[in-house]
This record gives sequence, C-alpha cells and structure tokens, in this order.
Amino acid sequence: MPASFPKGTLAVRVREVLGPLFEDTSFAGAFSGRGRPAVSPGALVLVSGLQYAEGLTDRQAAGQVRARMDWKFLLGLELDDPGFDFSVLSDFRARLTEHGMEERILDLILARCSELGLLRAGGRQRTDSTHVLALVRTLNRMKFVGKVLRAALEALAATAPQWLSALVTADRVRCYGTRIDSCRFPKGGNVRQEWAEQVSRHGFMILEAAFTPGTRAGCGRSRPSRSCAAPGWSRTTATARGCADGRARTSRRGRLRLSSPCDPDARYGTKRGSDWCSYKTHLSETCEPDAPHLITHMVTTDATVGDTEVINTVHQALAARELLPDEHAVDVGYVTTAHIVTARDEHGIGLLGPVGLDTVHEHHEGEHIPQNTFTVDWDAKKVTCPQAAVSASRSDQRKASGTPVTRVHFALLDRDPCPVRPQCTKAANGRYGRTLTLLPREQQQVLEQRRAEQQTEEWKARYDVRASVEGTVSQAVRRTGIRRTRYTGLAKTHPGSVLSATAINIIRLDAWLTGTPLGETLTSHLAHLGLAA
Repeated sequence: MPASFPKGTLAVRVREVLGPLFEDTSFAGAFSGRGRPAVSPGALVLVSGLQYAEGLTDRQAAGQVRARMDWKFLLGLELDDPGFDFSVLSDFRARLTEHGMEERILDLILARCSELGLLRAGGRQRTDSTHVLALVRTLNRMKFVGKVLRAALEALAATAPQWLSALVTADRVRCYGTRIDSCRFPKGGNVRQEWAEQVSRHGFMILEAAFTPGTRAGCGRSRPSRSCAAPGWSRTTATARGCADGRARTSRRGRLRLSSPCDPDARYGTKRGSDWCSYKTHLSETCEPDAPHLITHMVTTDATVGDTEVINTVHQALAARELLPDEHAVDVGYVTTAHIVTARDEHGIGLLGPVGLDTVHEHHEGEHIPQNTFTVDWDAKKVTCPQAAVSASRSDQRKASGTPVTRVHFALLDRDPCPVRPQCTKAANGRYGRTLTLLPREQQQVLEQRRAEQQTEEWKARYDVRASVEGTVSQAVRRTGIRRTRYTGLAKTHPGSVLSATAINIIRLDAWLTGTPLGETLTSHLAHLGLAA
C-alpha cells in the first residue's frame, strides 16, 4: 500500500490511525439471525461515509469498493474481492431507518474520537441550521390538488381495484390517468374555477365512500384502509362537510400545508425572506482551537419548525452523548430567555446568543425612555417609572406561543400631566400612560442582564466564535450535498444528514492528522481595497 500511495489517502489514514470505527455487533439488531450471511454492516457504514465524502451515487460507491485498493484496505478486503451489488446500500439504509439506528453511526465515531483524546465534554460548541430541498417539484395550488387526487386514485387502484372500479367512470380514468403536470390547463378564470370545483367534488366523493362505515363496493371485500384513501386531501382542502360549494382551498402558510403528494413530510418554509419547499437540518460542532472541529449532533425537521423549538432537543442529545459544552454559541433564532434559564439550570450550559433589544420606540424620533429605566418591585408587584409614578394595575396574560407575561399599566390623568410623556409613550389618549410587558421574574432579570452584556466589546469578542459555523455549513453543502436530499420523506432524509455529518468528521479528522490548516474566509478584491484604505 505505501508503494501504491506514497502520500497516503483518506481511507488509508483512517484505517491506520483510527483503527476499526464501526463493529458489526453494533448493528446486529437490524438483521435477522436466519438466512444467508449479510454484507458486513460495519463495512457498509464506512462505504456510506466515503460515499458522502466523495459525492458518489450508490452504483458509483459499489464500483469503488471493487476497483480501489485504498477502499479495500480500509474495509479489510482481499484485492480480488468482488464487492457487493449497489442495491445493498439502499437496503442497509432502510434497515437503519426501520430500527432507528442512524444515530448510532455518529455515536460510534464520536466515541472513538473521545477514546483517542480528540473530543471531550466542556469547552465551546456552536449550532446553526440550513435548509434541505425536498426531492419533489414545486406545484401551484391547482396542479397540487389535481396531483393529490391522481395519487390517491393510483394508490386505491393498486390496493382495492374492485372497490374503486365501482366509483370511477371512463371519463374520470381518461381525466386522471395521465400526469396532471403534463396536461395543458384550461385558459380563463371561469374555466379554471370549474375544473377546480370538479376535482374537489371527485375528491370528496372518494373520501365520503372511503370513510363511510360498512361501505362495500359489491366486490365481496371491505372498504380500503383510510391510509390509502385520498392521502393529504383533507389537509389540502377545507373539511368535506364544511365546504358547501366544493371549491378547493389551501392555506398559503402553516404546518398543515403539504408541498407535494409525493413527499407528505415536506413543508414550505420561510427564513429571512427566502422560501423553500423542504426540510431543515441543524448541526452542532465543537470549536476548540487545540482539537479538530467535529460535528456532535444533527437534527432534521420539516421546514416549519423554528430554531427555538430545537435547542432543547440538541442539549438533551448532547447530554445523552456526554458531550455537553460549557458554552453554546447560537444565533438569535435559537435564543429566548426561557432557553437561557433552562440551559443553565438543567445542563449547566451558558447559552451564548443575542436577545431582542427594547423595541418599544424603534420608530420614535428623538430620545425616548427605555424599559430598563423602570424599577420593578417583584415582591410588592409594583413598577415605578423614572418620574416616580407607580403602576396603577397589572394583569397576567399569555402570548400566542404560550409564554406567560405580565402587563403593567400606568395611568396619567389630565389634571397632572407627565412632563416627559412624549418620550415615554405614543398613546393617543392623554388619560392613559405607558404599558410595560414583563416576563416571569427570573427570565426578565436574565433578559435585562443579557441586553446589557451584549453591548460590551468583551461579549462581542466571545460571540465571534459563532460565525465560523457558516464554514461548516458551506463544507457540508460543497462536499456532501447536504442542501438537497437524495431521498423522499423525513425518515430517510435524517439518516442522510447523519451520514453527511459522519463524512465531514472523517474529512476533518484526516485534515487534523495531516496538519492541514483551516481554510481562511474569502475576501473579495473590492473588500481588500476597502481594508487597504
């Protein structure tokens, strides 16, 4: 091997330095004890990791196992070993997904790095997210409704052909027998409206027949299961009984809106003005200067799940792996005062990220009185303003997200006007003063403390470490194609994200072993001119 590869390769160095990473016994639960012997699960994990590292398809990866000496050396195969058929890789991923073992791949490589002293708990970590485009076409609402009905009829024709034959006519077979997106849609608003209402009526008819208890289609068998009756139709349209005119309707946003009948898990997401039809993956990595930067956790959700809903899941997963950091740097999307308190009290983590500023008078011209100048007496349940006025009333409420808040109200009468009222409130009625919104006591104190801290240069210098996570996202996109899923469904997309993380970890371990320096941030020629000036 040294004669063939005098400078070594990634596969050779992984074998020589890291040793065996994945044992077959770790994945034995995904295979039956009977039947012919399977291809080594540990070898398949390594092949899958190298496949993502080099951007190969299943067929190409299986070909590399047969042809490349360094891959054979890594897998411990003889030079004349014929390898395996490429379909084994997809079957292996399906087994991992079915038995929930995809996280074990990342667990094993992280455990091996811990044994070698390359990874430890504590220190700093950072987390960021990126979108993952689904393996479907985006459709307008008319095409989507028609495609949902066609997909439902296709499923019913395969599972209950005799039951369906009693409901459909030759005209409907001719209408939905071909792909909806291959047909030319009718011109004119009235004709399109008529077509949409016709599709809706047909869909509701199928739903009514499938969901009516005891229905039989004269075929001597019970009705088909609800799982194959118009999948997604009830979420695409208004309820069948509540839509009197049978008109197809879909919500423009929301978690219930499907993106495609071909992938029921995909959703439409929006972030910073960008829309996409897909999922979202969140990656966490270490960022210590004296150790390789390794991805410690990956979580994949649909595109509608906000970053704040994921941070507690990340901390729980890191605690299960015994890799909790002392300080966790995230962007503003992950941070709420409740998460700061929870991370500190339950996991001993300092959640490092900016909180929202006081925006009471963000459009106010001139000076204004910020909220932090008010004195809160939590025990007496009173608030005093800078002019010594005491709050008149308070009410406990909840935000739409469920967060408890307290509304504190000040009353200023006309006979005793406040001299600084224009800088304090914009209330049109002069008889009413300012209203403050306070979080629970501990959270409000954390909020005020963080707002003061994040204005200091020391805090900004600590938070600079978060920016480099963008480089990890870029590397995952360029090397493993993480931004486009290869599979359909969330259950299959997440293992792909885990394999991408495994590939990035292998690449970074190899770079650490060979002393390859970290890449520098690219700076344009125009920026250089600005720096020189």
